[in-house]
Amino acid sequence: MLVDLDQRRDAHLDELDRYVSIPSVSSEDRGVREAADHIRGRAAAWGLETTLLETGGQPAVLLRGPQVDGAPRVLIYGHYDVQPAGSADDWLFEPFRTTVHGGRVYGRGTADNKGQHLAHLLAIESWIRLHGSPPCNVALLLDGEEEVGSPNLADLVRRNADLLACDLVVWSDGPVHESGRATMNFGVRGIVQFELIAQGAAIDLHSGNWGGVGPNPAWELVHLLASMKNDRGLVTIDGFTDEVTPLSDAEARALEALPVDDEQLAALGIGRWDEPAERPFYDRLAAHPTLTISRFETGAAGADRAVIPAMARAVCDVRLVDAMTVDTTYERIADHVRRHAPDVRCTLRAAMEPSRTDLDSAFVEPIRRALRLVHGEDPYLVPAMGGSLPDYVFTKILGVPSIGVPFANADEANHAPNENIELHRYLSAPKIAAVLLSELSRVGVR
Repeated sequence: MLVDLDQRRDAHLDELDRYVSIPSVSSEDRGVREAADHIRGRAAAWGLETTLLETGGQPAVLLRGPQVDGAPRVLIYGHYDVQPAGSADDWLFEPFRTTVHGGRVYGRGTADNKGQHLAHLLAIESWIRLHGSPPCNVALLLDGEEEVGSPNLADLVRRNADLLACDLVVWSDGPVHESGRATMNFGVRGIVQFELIAQGAAIDLHSGNWGGVGPNPAWELVHLLASMKNDRGLVTIDGFTDEVTPLSDAEARALEALPVDDEQLAALGIGRWDEPAERPFYDRLAAHPTLTISRFETGAAGADRAVIPAMARAVCDVRLVDAMTVDTTYERIADHVRRHAPDVRCTLRAAMEPSRTDLDSAFVEPIRRALRLVHGEDPYLVPAMGGSLPDYVFTKILGVPSIGVPFANADEANHAPNENIELHRYLSAPKIAAVLLSELSRVGVR
């Protein structure tokens, strides 16, 4: 099997180029259905059953391998939509083609996420061609709207729960650890993004003529935001952390084992950590919710002017850890605003639930064994990623464990110009995926 995959390196690069050349930009409603048709056609040619699942927006694609009686059911999640390329002048090479250069494969979608889920498909293709089927039941669910927040995925999963029934979800998205070592990700933080708008006078007012008379919405927002978090870094919204549970002993040990890249912190200009200063690095990303002010602006435009602005606006986000919920968290934020600044308008802009899978799942050791067999070393275990993905639809709607096995390098430049995946990582990814299915097939199921 692994020899076969090695012998098909050129074909695998060609498959990625054909896929990347379709600019499936969901935010621009561009090329998405064309990419769905392409990957369905390739999967059908490789012996998989294909289904287009319509949503209220872009469709999802379901690809299913041959039935294997008595074997585990593995659902692989990925997304075939991509970010816009932006200005071509910012790219070293054409964004919607692949270019192999300096040990990397460049192109939009090479890492995020076409190259990563294509690796799983190529492994399944090899299993079917050589053995008639993979060693376990495997299907791929490819989202057409991940880059716009997967607004229809939860409804799709609820409506198709029987069709998507499985024992385990595996997703390959994002990068391995900064050190280059493989990782297994057991969860993601959720997000609640909200907007605050304070309104003053009908127009900007001269601060000399009207200072001390006209209300200043910028100060109103400053005071409101200051009431939400103290100087020790603790969020002071009532009930904010009520549902937060401590890490398990296994999760705490996994976080302690993760090395901190001090050179990267220095390169980013991070000379000190946010409060609380004593909190360990990875605990900040996995175990605790955050409240961030990402934007603050007033109505004053152009050059600096001595005015009382007519309006002030702030955009904030909360990253949720498991057991917190979007509805409860946002209601506590809105209630805080009503009590401290009743004239400020608070609006929910975007939201996604958190997700977490226990490290003692029966599927953990087979996946770790597969990564060890290919890489020659154990992967790092990451209880929860700092960012947000729609993983909750599997853990909280389907009710199954979900484990991330990323294939891309840490400097993949996803969402940025010159997105890339290291050549050796792309070519080894189908081997990891193939061994992973073999190891998972040994897990007993009900």
